[in-house]
Amino acid sequence: MTTAPETAPETFAEILAEPPVPADFDFSSPDLLAERVPLAEFAALRRTGRPWWNAQPRGRTGFDDDGFWVISRHAHIKEVSRDHELFSANANGSVIRFNESFGAEELDLQRASLLLHMDPPQHARLRQIISRGFTPRVINGLRGALQERAARIVHEARRKGGEGDFVTEIAAELPLQAIAELMGVPQRDRRRLFEWSNQMLGYDDPEYDVDPALAAAEIIGYSMGLAEERRGCPAHDIVTKLVQADLRGEADGRGLTDDEFGYFMILLAVAGNETTRNAITLGMMAFLDAPEQWELFKAERPESMADEVVRWATPVTAFQRTAVRDTELGGVPIRAGDRLAMYYSSANFDEDVFDRPGRFDITRSPNPHLGFGGTGAHYCIGANLARLEIALMFDAIADQMPRIARAGEPRRLRSAWLNGIKELRVRYA
Repeated sequence: MTTAPETAPETFAEILAEPPVPADFDFSSPDLLAERVPLAEFAALRRTGRPWWNAQPRGRTGFDDDGFWVISRHAHIKEVSRDHELFSANANGSVIRFNESFGAEELDLQRASLLLHMDPPQHARLRQIISRGFTPRVINGLRGALQERAARIVHEARRKGGEGDFVTEIAAELPLQAIAELMGVPQRDRRRLFEWSNQMLGYDDPEYDVDPALAAAEIIGYSMGLAEERRGCPAHDIVTKLVQADLRGEADGRGLTDDEFGYFMILLAVAGNETTRNAITLGMMAFLDAPEQWELFKAERPESMADEVVRWATPVTAFQRTAVRDTELGGVPIRAGDRLAMYYSSANFDEDVFDRPGRFDITRSPNPHLGFGGTGAHYCIGANLARLEIALMFDAIADQMPRIARAGEPRRLRSAWLNGIKELRVRYA
């Protein structure tokens, strides 16, 4: 059984008398997630029922302030997520921490261009266009092709020999091939997307000694060429639907501009590749640590498995919002301009919401996890595609590698906000 750390309850008086975590603890430190997810510290914060101030040296993390509020409770994160008029994604963007080389110009460009950092009504207009590519009909139409690809991916990994890297040989492949299948990107180019997304998100990891802005520019340039090609020669793919101009009655009657499409592809490379890859990897680790759950999955294949994998993994640990006026949350005054980090990796283990949250349970239902966001306008557009990919991938592994086993310790990504695994050695069996 895989069990998260749990601590004994305290009285509220004891909580007030003693800080829940050390005053200098930084939940956004890349060194922290390079080692572990701070589940015990999150549990201590949740017991206080209040946001906690995470102090930081001014300017060191890409923001001209002294820190941010850690929002650890499930209910509070849903409250912040749903009130876009009070809590803005655009004011400071959604990413909780950048490195010291990231400046105001880079942040302004992201805020103006990426759906992730937009507020309504701009967000609503772009989301309306992009959602056409992720309707239930579109996703269901991919099932057959992705099922075949999942089976082929596992077969190829097993054919290579007894041991390999689960991340690159299995977990990364289906999300990449799904993006290519969805967007009409040639499969031969999928590894380029893999490398570019790694470079974009690995800015805190010394293993990726690259310029993330250059990687983003590569994706944008590649995507703009793809969009231009589809305008001149339409095809039966999502790219054509997103960029075509004849959209009567929808989103001002136009599709995405070349720039908008380029930034959408950045978002897709991150949300559709990095997060699902890490969910599959962390899900496999959970199964290996809880062999009774792996036996249960092989025998019964419950539909609830995918959501439990996402809850347990929570690949995106946090996104942030900024208060646009003075308010309060959990009895704590929040000032206009304060940043709030919504820690999904805490909310998904909230004892007030989940029975035995420290247990990996693939039959868990209902499962109101926040692994796809805290509901509201920014709920993940690709949630159903991610669920499908996770289900198909584990089906294929269970069919062809029922005795898969760990062959080494995982190497974790050094990141401020991604629960990422760079390498997981396994024995294919």
